[in-house]
Amino acid sequence: MLTRRQQYEARVRRRAMLVAGGSTLAVLLAIVVLVPFAPGWPAVKKSFFNAEVFADTFPGLLNAFLLDVAIFAWSAPMIFALGLVVALMRDVRAPAAYPVRLFAIVYTDIFRGVPVILVIYLVGFGIPGLGLPRPWNSPYVWGTVALVLTYAAYVAEVFRTGIEGIHASQRSAAASLGLTEADTMRFVILPQAIRKVVPANMNLFIALQKDVALLSFIGPVEIFRQAGVYKSLMANFTPYVGAALIFLAITVPATRFADYLLAKQMKARS
Repeated sequence: MLTRRQQYEARVRRRAMLVAGGSTLAVLLAIVVLVPFAPGWPAVKKSFFNAEVFADTFPGLLNAFLLDVAIFAWSAPMIFALGLVVALMRDVRAPAAYPVRLFAIVYTDIFRGVPVILVIYLVGFGIPGLGLPRPWNSPYVWGTVALVLTYAAYVAEVFRTGIEGIHASQRSAAASLGLTEADTMRFVILPQAIRKVVPANMNLFIALQKDVALLSFIGPVEIFRQAGVYKSLMANFTPYVGAALIFLAITVPATRFADYLLAKQMKARS
């Protein structure tokens, strides 16, 4: 049996959902009804929403997207590992190890301050320009390195936030039990910190899935570059719309899952 308070809150939620659903439906109807009356709509429809071009190019875009998935799959574990190592370097407290901490600070400042596309250009074109033999001049290798270096800096800061969010009393309690600093970090601090930052890191990895497309600028024929090839062959922008739909099919569910984890985490704290 619901209390009066719970019944009131349920009514408020239903009312809010009805208002939100009605306003969203009204906006969508306005777009569907009004946009086709624009003078340039026939040309836009032919150039961006051509059903025949979409049907012809979509299978090829899906195949190209497999390369995006592969690059993401081998980059993500390296980003996670490097980000965790850099975060631990930032947490070093011994005075003698200050150079290690300083290196981690400089690393995160540099790679968080430089746009990822510039890192991809500098690494993807600069290092192969040294004349390295195959496979060490591959754009796949150095494109992956650029992504790992950039995203690991962001992941490191997320991990550092989680580590610093653990109350100092837990370190003191671990020390009183005879645990070394390394054991305290391994068995007490890290398990809690990693759980706390899962939603934030998921959002970063969602962004990584999209930024893999930037590697097309240094050579790999992934979905963005394949869409460009189709656009040039068919003089039509519909392949870009198809590529956007494929990205949305992956990122929207992942984003909603990250939001669910964050809401669950906040509810557990309250």
